[in-house]
This record gives sequence, C-alpha cells and structure tokens, in this order.
Amino acid sequence: MQQQHHTLILGGQKSGKSRYAELMARDWLAAAPTHRATLIATAYAHDSEMAERIARHRSDRAARVPQLQTQEETLAVPECIAQHSRPDTLLVVDCLTLWLTNLLMPFEPSAALAPEQAAQRIRALADAVQAAPGPVVLVSNEIGLGLIPFTPAVRTFVDQLGLLNQSLAASCDRAILMAAGLPLAFKTP
Repeated sequence: MQQQHHTLILGGQKSGKSRYAELMARDWLAAAPTHRATLIATAYAHDSEMAERIARHRSDRAARVPQLQTQEETLAVPECIAQHSRPDTLLVVDCLTLWLTNLLMPFEPSAALAPEQAAQRIRALADAVQAAPGPVVLVSNEIGLGLIPFTPAVRTFVDQLGLLNQSLAASCDRAILMAAGLPLAFKTP
C-alpha cells in the first residue's frame, strides 16, 4: 500500500489555493476507480453576501469536480476528519481560516473560544490529520505578511492563524504556497 500524503496549501485571498486543492482531488479520483474524495467545507453563511459566495463555490466545485462530495462542518473539523478519513478517500478541508474565525470570532460573540481553548482545538486538528489513514489536503490563508492589525482581537486572530499554519505544516509532509494561481512547494516528502 502506498503511503498517504497530507498537504497544507497556503496563500492569500484569491491566490488559487481552493482551485489547486480541487485539482488534487480531481487527480486523486482519476487515479483509481475505487478512490473517493470529500470536501469538508467550513464556511458559515451569516449574511446574504456570504450565502451567495457559498452557493457560487458549490456550483463552481460541482462543475470542476462533479464526483467531489461535500460535508459542511463549521466547528467539529477534527472530528469530521476522523469520521470520514479512509485509505481510499482524499479529504479536502477548505478553509481553516474560516474554521478558526468560527472558533475565535463567531457571529455570536458569546460563543467565541479563548485563545487557550483554540490552541486545544488546533492540537486536536493536527492530531486528527496525523492519525488520518487517507490523504488530507488542508487549505488556509497566509495573512501574516501584511500590515500589523489595528485591534487586539484581530492581532490575536492573526497570531492564532500563524500558529495553526505552523502546527499543520509540521503535521503534513507537503506544504505549498499559492501566489497568482501558481504553486510553490516549500516542503516535499
């Protein structure tokens, strides 16, 4: 049995990271008739613009990779990975930035996790990826290259996302940075 590879895809907004992950799923599905692929979608439609964005992503994804199944999960991503990972199934988690937003800055502020609680969820996610028997492709934003955010809450979020990305880069054997639709592999098996 071939070794399963886990991949972290980082990039800015509209850098091509989701499309690249979908292409990985398409290639996985084409490699063997027994292969399956599931996208774990983390977006939450808290307003009409986001609902339209999610609908557009669903439609585009269905056109590009019709066999890609979708499982929507805004919070319990580590548990969802554990439930759906199989040697013949590639999982795509898109996107971890939204997942972290759902934990730290949810639409209902009283549901926000403290940074220590978020750190526990990040560890649970890294553990779930390492334990996954099938390949996992993780999509996340790289937002630490810009200006220092103005508010303490946003600075905390940027710090937590950086720690999330570092943790997952350590848990994956591949890491790719997307820019202008082009992949740059900076960690390979």
